[in-house]
Amino acid sequence: MKVRYSYLPQQFADTNEIFEALKELVQSGDFTLGAAVTEFEERFAKLIGTKFAIGVGSGTDALKLALKASGVKRDDAVITAANTFIATVGAINEIGARPVLVDCLDNFCLNPEKIEAAITDNTTAIMPVYLTGDMANMDQVMAIAERYDLIVVEDACQSLLGAWDGRNAGTWGMAAGFSLHPLKNLHVWGDGGIVVTNDEEIADTLRLIRNHGLVNRDEIEILGYNSRLDSLQAVVGNWLIDDAPMITQRRQEHAKFYDEHLSKIDGIRIPPRADKSNHVFHLYMVFAERRDALYQYCHDNGVDAKIHYPIPLYQQKGLQHLGYNAGSFPVTDRHSKEIITFPADQYLEEKELNFVVQTVRNFYENI
Repeated sequence: MKVRYSYLPQQFADTNEIFEALKELVQSGDFTLGAAVTEFEERFAKLIGTKFAIGVGSGTDALKLALKASGVKRDDAVITAANTFIATVGAINEIGARPVLVDCLDNFCLNPEKIEAAITDNTTAIMPVYLTGDMANMDQVMAIAERYDLIVVEDACQSLLGAWDGRNAGTWGMAAGFSLHPLKNLHVWGDGGIVVTNDEEIADTLRLIRNHGLVNRDEIEILGYNSRLDSLQAVVGNWLIDDAPMITQRRQEHAKFYDEHLSKIDGIRIPPRADKSNHVFHLYMVFAERRDALYQYCHDNGVDAKIHYPIPLYQQKGLQHLGYNAGSFPVTDRHSKEIITFPADQYLEEKELNFVVQTVRNFYENI
């Protein structure tokens, strides 16, 4: 048996409905900020529970434009998680702000108790990251933000329908960015992103800056970007969006199965699961002894496991200018050596989940 990681061939095994909708789009010529985009934005806002959703060119752009529209400026400092993907830091960097990293907890979210020590006179924002689909302790994050009058922009790219204390990811800060990249829980056929907010002024600004700052064809109000969600991608998004609750439920069921069975294997440690968090398991990650050997064993025996990520972000060559030394973030460092990600998507069958568990068990029983 082989347990693959990418489920896209299964998800798009029957694309007749999408191609019929795309034929209609081609015939209409409504390619840029068309009716499909407006429909998707309205449906996405309703799904998350915000007043506004604005489609943009990528998840990275969603973060970048959310920061900019929320008031983060050049040379401002933005606090975020040390264990995140490059897109978070890249988005901060693109608007000329300075990323300031803090270590994470074993739930893979930033440690709120590390935030205050990182605040300086230049700090204007906090960007919590929901890397696996789990959420940071937003009660603590928001309390700190209020105390120091800081903006909160959520990196919710991987936490569609995630929630903390019953309140959805994307509804805590001034704005939040979601990614629609393939393999996200809700995605399109390439790059795409969406920003959500309850602030009408921020929403109006986002609509301007994603489209060159144009009020209309002939008038430019501000200098902006070219970062529009394509109508073609919105057609795909509209086709998939009703499946989002099912996708979430299935991933959670699979994670519960893994937690129950993997926790019985010596050598595997399950991350903490907070009662207040509705974890959507974009990534199902656990801690593993002899991780690299387990990873290789899984691949040799048909399980397409992943590592998110083997090299801590702050130790990457491209981020040396941030000035962090090896050992600056010990939890992030430990994670880079211990974590492993197993397939947990909505299309997996119980026999495949069992095969993953048995493969892991076989490894530890035979070392």
